[in-house]
Amino acid sequence: MRVWTVPPRGARSAGRRLPAALVAAMTVVAGAAATGLLTGAAASAAARNPAAAGAAQAAPVPGNGVGATVPFTDFEGEAGVLGGGAGTVALTAAPTTQFSSAALEASGHAYAHLGGTGQSVQWTNTTGSPISFLNVRASVPDSTSGGGSATTLDLYVNGAFRQALPLNSKQSWVYEGNNNYNTSDNQNPADGSPRVFWDEAHAFVTGAPIPAGATFSLVKDAANSASSYDIDVVDAENPPAPLAQPANSISITSCGAVADNTPTNGAADGAATDSGPAIQNCINQAQSQGRTLWIPPGTFYVKGTTGLRAQGITIAGAGMWYSTVYRDVPVPNSTPLAALFEVTSCHVQNFHIDANAVSRSTIGGDGGAMDTTGTNWSADGIWTQHTMSGFWASGTGGSVRNSRLTAIWADGINVNNVSLNGGKGSDLTVSNNFVRGTGDDAIAINSVDYNTNGDGSKTYYTPMSNVTVSNNTSIAPWGGKGVAVYGGSGHHVTNNYMSDTARYIGLGAGRFGVNGNDLLSATITGNVVVRSGGNAYSQGQPAMHIGNGGDGQNTGTVDKVTATGNTVVDPLYDGIGFSTSTNSLLQNNTVTDPGRNGVVVSPPFYPAPTGSATITGTTVTGVKPGNAAYLNNSAGFTATLSGNSWQGGGTTPPPAEGPYGGTPAAVPGTVQAENYDTGGQGTAYNVSSVNGNGTAYRADGVDLESTSDTGGGYDLGWSSGGQWFRYTVNAASAGTYTVAFRVAAPAAVGGALHLSDASGANLTGAVAIPATGDWQAWSTVTATVTLPAGKQVLTLVEDNGGWNLNSLAFATASGPGTPTNLAAGKATAESSHTDVYPSSHVTDSDRNSYWESANNAFPQWVQVDLGSAQSASRVVLRLPSGWGARTQTLSLQGSTDGSSFSTLKASAAYTFDPATDNTVTLTFPATSLRYVRVTVTANTGWPAGQLSDVQVWSS
Repeated sequence: MRVWTVPPRGARSAGRRLPAALVAAMTVVAGAAATGLLTGAAASAAARNPAAAGAAQAAPVPGNGVGATVPFTDFEGEAGVLGGGAGTVALTAAPTTQFSSAALEASGHAYAHLGGTGQSVQWTNTTGSPISFLNVRASVPDSTSGGGSATTLDLYVNGAFRQALPLNSKQSWVYEGNNNYNTSDNQNPADGSPRVFWDEAHAFVTGAPIPAGATFSLVKDAANSASSYDIDVVDAENPPAPLAQPANSISITSCGAVADNTPTNGAADGAATDSGPAIQNCINQAQSQGRTLWIPPGTFYVKGTTGLRAQGITIAGAGMWYSTVYRDVPVPNSTPLAALFEVTSCHVQNFHIDANAVSRSTIGGDGGAMDTTGTNWSADGIWTQHTMSGFWASGTGGSVRNSRLTAIWADGINVNNVSLNGGKGSDLTVSNNFVRGTGDDAIAINSVDYNTNGDGSKTYYTPMSNVTVSNNTSIAPWGGKGVAVYGGSGHHVTNNYMSDTARYIGLGAGRFGVNGNDLLSATITGNVVVRSGGNAYSQGQPAMHIGNGGDGQNTGTVDKVTATGNTVVDPLYDGIGFSTSTNSLLQNNTVTDPGRNGVVVSPPFYPAPTGSATITGTTVTGVKPGNAAYLNNSAGFTATLSGNSWQGGGTTPPPAEGPYGGTPAAVPGTVQAENYDTGGQGTAYNVSSVNGNGTAYRADGVDLESTSDTGGGYDLGWSSGGQWFRYTVNAASAGTYTVAFRVAAPAAVGGALHLSDASGANLTGAVAIPATGDWQAWSTVTATVTLPAGKQVLTLVEDNGGWNLNSLAFATASGPGTPTNLAAGKATAESSHTDVYPSSHVTDSDRNSYWESANNAFPQWVQVDLGSAQSASRVVLRLPSGWGARTQTLSLQGSTDGSSFSTLKASAAYTFDPATDNTVTLTFPATSLRYVRVTVTANTGWPAGQLSDVQVWSS
C-alpha cells in the first residue's frame, strides 16, 4: 500500500509460542530437517506441505478455471533433475521467527541450490511446443558490502552449452537486523536478517528454440562468478512475433527516441540516450492528432525523476517481450517520484516497464510504473518489473488484464479511489493477470475514506463499489497478501489462485487502517489459497481472513462477506480466521492440512470481541494432534454452525478423545473441571444445550464460566440430569483415593453426581451436594474411588442438576489431606515485564496467560508471596500447553522476609516440552518459605523469562 500512512501491520512482536531457531538461516546442510529444512528429493516432496515435514502432498495448481491463463509453463527448481551434487531446500515447518528466508519467499516454498562448479538442475521440455524465451527467478548472493553484483549462469540444451544468462543481485537483498524490521532500504549485510532474496531475469534463447522433448539445464560453470545460485522457477514460452506498428499511430522514434539494447542486468546503461523528452513530445502529438502512440521493439530510457503524462490516447508496443520503457533514476535519490506513466482515460497495451530501483522508497529510486484514472481505461498485456507498484488505478469502468508483474517492490495491482486524485473507484475489473514476488499486496481493492493533507485538513473520497477480481494468479508475495479486499461494497473476488505468501494472509476481506472505508459487502468464491499465512510481527497469520484488523488496525465495520466454495491447502498456521465482522457467510469451503487449526474465530492478534457468522458445509481435513478443526475464542462472536465436517456433516470424523492439553491429569492431584477431555459432543462430553461463556479458555467452552473460588479460573456450570464429562487421568498406583469435589449450589441437591470408569461402573455411588447459598459460594464434599494404576478415563455423570463444580482433588485415602497449591491466587513481584504480560499471570490459574520479562535483558526474576511462612518442598513451573519446546536456564530461591534469599535449586537448564505438558518440577528438602523466586538467565525460545504458572506445594 502507499499514498496514506498508518502504523505497520501488527502491533507488537509476540512469537513466544514456538522455538526461535527454525528459519534464521536457510542453508543446505546434512541433517537440515532438524531446523525445519529438507534437502534433495525429500525437500521437493515436503515443499507441497510445509506444515508437515517430509509429507508428500499434492497441492492445487492454477488451471481448470482457477487462476490466470498464461502463455508460459513453469518449471520449478525443486522439481528438476539435480546434477553434480546440487541440492534442494524446502520449508518443512511454519516459521517460528518474524524474519524471512529464501525458502519462505520462494514459489512452492522450495528451490534448487547450485553451490559448486559443475552443479546443475535440468528439466525436459514437456510443453509440446518449442521454447524460445526463458524467465529465470533466481537468487544470487549479495556482494560483501551490499548493493549486489552482476554475474551469469550457463544454459545447456540437450547437454550442449547454448548461452550465458545474465543474472544479478543488485535489486534484491535488503536487511532487517539492527531495528530495520519490515523496511526495504537497508542494504548493509552486517545488520543481518536478510529478505528479498529473489529477482527475475529473462532472455531469448540463442540459436534454435529448445524443441519439445529436449532437455535444458542451468549449470554453474567455472565462468559463472557467483559463489552459488538458487533457482526457484523458470518460465518457459515461445512468444509470438512482434506486433506491427498499427495504423494511425506515431512512433516514439520519429520524435527522437533512441533504443539502447544493452542488457540492463540490474542497473541502467549509463551511456543510454534519455528518450523521456522525445516520448513525451510524441504523447503530446498523439493527443492533439487523435493518434496512437507506438513503442517499437527496443529498450527506451526515461532518465531522471520526471515521468510521462498522457490523456485519452492508446499507447501500444510490439509485445511485452520486445518493447521496453526503462526508468533510470539517479540513486540515491531525494526527489519524491510520481509514477513513470500517469495516464487518464487511456488504453495501454503490449509493452514492458522496468526500472533501476533498489528499494521501495524515494532514496532507492522507486516510483510506480503506472498511475491511472478516468473512465473506461484499460491496461492489457503489460509486463512490469522493479518499480514501486505495477498499477495504481482509480476511476470508473477500467480494467487491468492479461498482464504480468514480477519482482515489484510494493503492490502489484492496486485498484482504488485515490489514484491521480480520481476520487472514486467503481466498476473496475482485474482479470487474468500473473503476479509474483511483490513487496506488498499482489492484488488489492483499496477503498480509502480520507487522506490527511499537509495542513491537517482531510480529503474524503467516494467509497469503492462493484470491483471484480477474477482468474488471477498471485504467487510468493514477500511483503503482503495474495489478494486483499479493503473496504467498499459489491465486490466480487472469484476463481483466483494464491500461493506461498511469505509473511501475510493469502486472501483477506476487511478494511485497511483508520482512514479506510468500511467493507459493507463482498462475495469471495471459488478461490484457491495454497501454503499461505505467515509470521510477520510474530503473529502466525491465517491463510484466509475475514474481518477488520487485517493490517494491525482493529477498527471499523466489516459486514456481509459471503465466502463460498473456496479451497485452502497447507496453510502455515490457521486455515480461515475471523476477526470482528458481522453477517458473514462461510459456506462449502474446504481447509486441508492446516499447520495449526482449521477455522478459527478470533485467532491470535485478530480479536473478535463482537460479530456474527454462519458457517455451514465447511470441511476441514488433516488436522494435527493438539489442534482443532474449529475454534471460537470469543464469547461475544456468535457463530451459527451446521453441516460442517467437525459436526459430522463432512468427510472428517469427530476428533478422537484425549486429555485436555495432551497429558493425562496426575492422580493424586487436582483435576480442574474445565479441563474435560477433547473430542467434542458425544465423545468427550454430552450436553443438552451450550450455555457457557468460557470460550476464551477453550473453544467449545460448553458449560464453563469464570469462578470466584480460590485460585480463580473457570467452573463447570449449567448441570442437568443426563449430561456427562470425561477426564483422562494417570493414577500413580493402584488403590483407594479420596475425591474432594469443590462445589457450589443455591439449594441442596440429592444424588447430584457420580464418577464412573470406562466400562460405566459407578465408582463413587451417588454424591449429594449441600446448599452453599449461591452459585459462587463454594464448599467441599468427598467420596472415595478405587482405581487401577495407569492411564484411564473417568466420567463425571450429572444425575441431577442445580450445582457448579470447580475441581476434583484426588488424594491417597491413607495420606494427608487434599494437596493444595500454596501459590494459587497469591501476590507476585517481578524484575520487569513486557507489554500485557505481568507477573500476576503466574498465580491466576489461567494456563494461557503468562509472565514475560523485558526482552534481551537477562537476568530476570518473578516472585510469589505465599502470605505467610509455609512448609514447601516442590515447585511446579509451566508454560502454555500449546507452546513449542524451549529450554530456560533458571534457579530457585526462597525467603521468609523478602530480602534475604537462600538457594533452593542452583541454576540449571530445564526443558519445557509439550511432550511433557510444558511442565518442569523442582523438588528440594522441605523448607519454611514465604517468598519463592524464580530467576531466569537464558531462554532458547525467546530472549526473555517466560512462565504461565508458578505452583508451590508442600509435598
